[in-house]
Amino acid sequence: MTTDARSYLEEGQSAIQAAVDACAQAGGGTVLIPAGEWPTGPIHLKSNIHLKLEEGATLRFSQRFADYLPVVFTRWEGMECYNYSPLIYARDCTDISITGKGTLIGGGQAWWHWKKLQQAAADELCYAQSRGIPVEERIYGTEKAALRPSFIQPINCRNVLLEGFTIMDGPQWTIHPVYCEDVTVRNVTVSTHGPNTDGLNPDSCRNVLIEGCRFETGDDCIAVNSGMNEDGWRVNRPCENISIRDCVMTGGHGAIVIGSGMSGGVKNVTADHCKIRNTMQGIRLKSMRGRGGYVENVDFHDIEINHVSHQAIQINMFYGSSTVVPKSAVPPIFRTVHIKNVHGAGADTGIEIIGLPEQPLKDISLEQISLTAKHSMVCTDVEGISFQDVQVSVEA
Repeated sequence: MTTDARSYLEEGQSAIQAAVDACAQAGGGTVLIPAGEWPTGPIHLKSNIHLKLEEGATLRFSQRFADYLPVVFTRWEGMECYNYSPLIYARDCTDISITGKGTLIGGGQAWWHWKKLQQAAADELCYAQSRGIPVEERIYGTEKAALRPSFIQPINCRNVLLEGFTIMDGPQWTIHPVYCEDVTVRNVTVSTHGPNTDGLNPDSCRNVLIEGCRFETGDDCIAVNSGMNEDGWRVNRPCENISIRDCVMTGGHGAIVIGSGMSGGVKNVTADHCKIRNTMQGIRLKSMRGRGGYVENVDFHDIEINHVSHQAIQINMFYGSSTVVPKSAVPPIFRTVHIKNVHGAGADTGIEIIGLPEQPLKDISLEQISLTAKHSMVCTDVEGISFQDVQVSVEA
């Protein structure tokens, strides 16, 4: 079934949701958004729904916080809770997709100042598991708590396709699949400039393909995650089988990142044929005491990294920008990381690899690396590191 949303669009902000519901009641199909600019509130997709954006179609999401209530089950920075609905949300769905050459505008500017207001609620949520507070009692969704929602969040979904559109300026993390399996994100452009507006965060997902995408973000471009501290250990779902290829990152913090919220484990991550420019870090694997968990079987190759303000390649177990300081000191385990055929110029530091004294990094290999930087290399607390044809030229 194809439902032209045009017949619903003059009904107000719930129009697209009405079209989705009608299509779902008929067994599924395509909800077509025609060219033009359309205001909307949150959209909750359902199984077998394809949201198709015609070229020239723009969805402009409401900046009224109350429109994103009642609260829904979500994961906020790696911790389960009930909070404001993401702008586009799906729970327990199969075969959902958003495609087309249209644009999604999140109106994140209305939310961004919450970054300065969120600390009390963030502390409470981060320590909830260690204090024995069940998920059902972790209820937020208030301006006082100030926990911003993600832009697109399918949670516990299977067969998810996001393709072709441009997405701009959401409240916080932009594309955030959680507990999903078989996810494809292809030829999507992410442009967002607020605090913590990561581009794409696969979170305890399995079998994710990210290809041909472009990122310019207010935080990390792609960050692979699997939960935070004690709550991540409780859920215990790794992020695994993640493939990143042919992507371009032209601004943000880290470009291709694992962590720091990797407490449920991360394994089997590949990235290749990507181009990175004008970010803070290029390749970045980050964690800290208190995360626990593990990262293993990482293979990055054929990557260009130019004009990054900090490190071109960084593996650092002393991440210092966590929203909340962990209560424990359980160390993470990083092992079997292979980085090959990386070249570029204009970094501050070429390579930084820093493990923990009590938990050194293991089985790290760098091969065919050619970088130019102001500072060459830092390497401490690593057990088993190999270099083959690695050159970091220091700029005069």
